[in-house]
Amino acid sequence: MNPKFTEVEGLAWGKLLNVHAMMTRRLEEMLQHRYQMSHGEFEVLLRLWWASDNRKRIWELAEVSVLTHSGMSRLIERLVKAGLVRRETATEDKRGACAVITPAGLERITAAEASNIELVKQHFLSLYSEEELKQMGSFWKRFLNYEERLAKNETAP
Repeated sequence: MNPKFTEVEGLAWGKLLNVHAMMTRRLEEMLQHRYQMSHGEFEVLLRLWWASDNRKRIWELAEVSVLTHSGMSRLIERLVKAGLVRRETATEDKRGACAVITPAGLERITAAEASNIELVKQHFLSLYSEEELKQMGSFWKRFLNYEERLAKNETAP
């Protein structure tokens, strides 16, 4: 295996990292300024809002985040102190903990999501045609399907 990227590989990977960093920074600044929340807090509230019962186990939130389980627990505690989330014992086994979004959390995430969509459309999505966005979506789907197979110990394509 060649440990160096080709020029095309380096461009694709490097620019993806640049775009991610720039968009994350823009979102973080907007969320801090308008809603006094971090991007990580926004993501947690968003995932709780999307959940059918507005609750998720803390380990499930950590699994889809860059945070460790303990890092996610600390983030949840900040949201609890802010009144946006409450912590409950998991009903399934009574050992785990769940985060549940509060009415104040729902109000905050609803407003923040509208601003998030506006920012993403303005600074990212508007740069691409409908066909390019479909293609981009298929790229990310392919990657996520690959990762799902790896997690199940299936072989790569």
